[in-house]
Amino acid sequence: MPKADMEEEIDLKVGEAGVGLRLDVFLAGSNAVVSRSQAQRLIEEGCVSVNGAAEKARFKLRAGDTVTLRIPEPEAYEVVAEDIPLDIVYEDEAVVVVNKPAGMVVHPAAGNFHGTLVNALLFHCRDLSGVGGVLRPGVVHRLDKDTSGLLVVARGDAAHVGLARQFKEHRVKKAYSALVFGDTEGEEGSVALPVGRHPRDRKKMSVFSGRGKEALTRWKVVERFGVMALLDVAIETGRTHQIRVHLNSIGHPILGDDVYGNSSRRLQAVRDTILRSKLKGMRRQALHARGLGFYHPLTNRHLWFESPLPEDMQRVVAYLREYTRGNHGMED
Repeated sequence: MPKADMEEEIDLKVGEAGVGLRLDVFLAGSNAVVSRSQAQRLIEEGCVSVNGAAEKARFKLRAGDTVTLRIPEPEAYEVVAEDIPLDIVYEDEAVVVVNKPAGMVVHPAAGNFHGTLVNALLFHCRDLSGVGGVLRPGVVHRLDKDTSGLLVVARGDAAHVGLARQFKEHRVKKAYSALVFGDTEGEEGSVALPVGRHPRDRKKMSVFSGRGKEALTRWKVVERFGVMALLDVAIETGRTHQIRVHLNSIGHPILGDDVYGNSSRRLQAVRDTILRSKLKGMRRQALHARGLGFYHPLTNRHLWFESPLPEDMQRVVAYLREYTRGNHGMED
């Protein structure tokens, strides 16, 4: 495998605040590294030394130690660049904002090495950040495969670190549109339940994990359709499947989400066969990342982007409006 011909090297001096900290914790708290897991990965790959010597992640630091971090150039050639059309909303030398379609995976993973957003971006710009690793160049945050909408990608390491810091500090604002079952009580509300791995099914998330992390989801009714509603959803935290889990926990699962909402069973309660057919046409969770706001990692200028409802959700909403006007209904 060819070696990268350019690398970035950063020296970090340990001051009083760093005395006694684990090496990985110290790196995660610096501006050079995005997260503790990333710090551990770099340590394991031999990219970190203390006073010139390789140390383990658990190594305790002393005052005056010099931690040297070597960030290799991204080995982008290990992920194949593919000429896949992209809906690019904005781009400059630091960031790319993409309107991701439903059905597209964000980055390569086991069993899914082609057709991803990263494959497409490598073809488009070829200079993504290396901080995310070989398989995740430029990736700062993700959307589920079947969630559509806005996503920002870093084009350089400085941009990646800056954006990741904003996510960590909850300075990035994300707004979603969700089409849910049930007629909500009230016009708005919030869900503040911890989200973690399901106690029995490790592929799912749950509010009954026992080891969940703090999570906050706010929702507001945009339009009512009898026993369905279109919601505007904002998240203060970014836990895996957070919106899907939280909305299901309050009895308003997302249309098309069989993982958390048993959408197929709920659709059987729809009396009108035409309406049921239209709703079944939503072959993925009806969740769209419609708004994204962040501070430009190099200029600090605030940016806000919006994306209209995708065609599949528009079709369902249009029919629900027509059906509601005709005074039809659905059984619970």
